[in-house]
Amino acid sequence: MTTSEHTEPTRLRMVAADSWRFGLIALIAFLTLVDLFAAQAILPSLVVKFGVSRATMGFAVNASTFGMAVAGIAVALFGRGIDRRNGIWISLAALAIPTTLLSQTDSILVFALLRVAQGLCMSTAFTLTMAYLAEHFSARQTTGALAAYVTGNVASNFFGRLMSAAVADTFGISTNFLTFAGLNLFGAALVWFTLQKTSAMMRADAKGGPARAAWKAPLQNAELRACFAIGFLILFVFIGTFTYVNFQLVAAPLSLTPMALGAVYFVFLPSMLTTPLAGRVAAGLGPRGGIGATLGLAIAGLLLLLAASLSVVLAGMALVAIGTFLAQAIATGHVSRTASRDRAAASGVYLASYYAGGLAGSFIIGQLYDRFGWTACVVLLAAVLAGAIAIAHVLQTPRT
Repeated sequence: MTTSEHTEPTRLRMVAADSWRFGLIALIAFLTLVDLFAAQAILPSLVVKFGVSRATMGFAVNASTFGMAVAGIAVALFGRGIDRRNGIWISLAALAIPTTLLSQTDSILVFALLRVAQGLCMSTAFTLTMAYLAEHFSARQTTGALAAYVTGNVASNFFGRLMSAAVADTFGISTNFLTFAGLNLFGAALVWFTLQKTSAMMRADAKGGPARAAWKAPLQNAELRACFAIGFLILFVFIGTFTYVNFQLVAAPLSLTPMALGAVYFVFLPSMLTTPLAGRVAAGLGPRGGIGATLGLAIAGLLLLLAASLSVVLAGMALVAIGTFLAQAIATGHVSRTASRDRAAASGVYLASYYAGGLAGSFIIGQLYDRFGWTACVVLLAAVLAGAIAIAHVLQTPRT
């Protein structure tokens, strides 16, 4: 046999092994974040069940983003001694507890607190998984691994909403939450049986300084501060849009049923195809141009949400999803490249800012929706994205 004949089967085995691992990573990502946005698909039904305003229910559903923000930065800065595999599966197993309790509560305050607890568990698993990927893949494999993880996250947006709407419409809201608790436990078992046991999550910095000082360097960097602000504004718009557009979809003239409302989230399918292309967009246009172009696409999508035609509104939703997911992926990648030191701290601060933006978007757009209507919301959301584009002018293309 020639050397090339030996090499080809080896290459094919490597590709097959990578495909299996990337598929596994995407599935773990899906099971980690499937609870995050699923409840948005049943918002109108939850408003009826709890008898509260749309703004109050929207804020309670998205209270999980507060837990995501707190846990993201806490684990990044203080979780250096946590074993990755154990931390991930325990977080997912613990996630099943508040998810189960959501099926039993009739108190809006308890509901909101349980959503915060869900966010704490999801973010811990998310942050530890990112650390695991960084340590267990070569530079060649890391890009594919991260793309697989992002794709799994996007899939959780789509399938989570679709499943939530279908189960709640067929079997009721309580069964819906119990179903997701089962998915949480399946995710914990999957991690336990597939990921390797590892050592400490992160090494302490070379000088052995306290972890609380690690966040100072990222905040002193102008480009990183810009990325943190952009992340905040991206999820502000995403949550504000996809929480309250539900009420427009079930109202006249669109008048969708709960089951049809779940099917609407097929608009996330194009994002599953486009999000992995974020690296190419950033390479071709630079971070400034890439974020400007993708958020410009999202602004165009927002304006379509004012139409009275379902097909036009769906096209707008798809454009908002494509644009915000791409911009978020570009911003995340720029944080990683810009933070030469304390990458974990920079990522933690970015995630905290990102999810804090989601909570702010839920609250502010909810108040605006109840007082002034959907058109005012769209105008503010478009202005927020324009602000993010302006902030992106600070970003520089990294030297090769």
